[in-house]
Amino acid sequence: MGKKASDNNTDVATPYQAIGGEKTVEKLANRFYDIMEQDPFAAELLAIHPQPLNNIRHVFYLYLTMWLGGPNQYEQERGHPRLRARHLPYTVTPALKAQWMYCMRKAMYDTVDNIQLADQLLKALDQLAEHMINQDDNA
Repeated sequence: MGKKASDNNTDVATPYQAIGGEKTVEKLANRFYDIMEQDPFAAELLAIHPQPLNNIRHVFYLYLTMWLGGPNQYEQERGHPRLRARHLPYTVTPALKAQWMYCMRKAMYDTVDNIQLADQLLKALDQLAEHMINQDDNA
């Protein structure tokens, strides 16, 4: 089988590369948690996160880096993400998912210049966040 130009990674950038690599992903992860800490809309979401947020900021940065196609230090440090299993000990309702997506949407638009790419990433993250829901709002 012949080698395609995209096999050399010259034609198609990963989302990680397309948004600006390490610095942008770090900025995105930190902006996400800054919004969560500062915006009253996300107060319920903030309340379920372990304080201080320093460690979770780093873990989220590692996860986003891997998820976006960057270096996979997340698995080296923490093993397979198993996101649903890692979130099962916490009550994740549709309302909390909405707060999470609210923070991510604001952070994404604050840090990613390419709006079309930001929209694509947010759509994928929304599906991922939907999968984390493990309880109804009224439970």
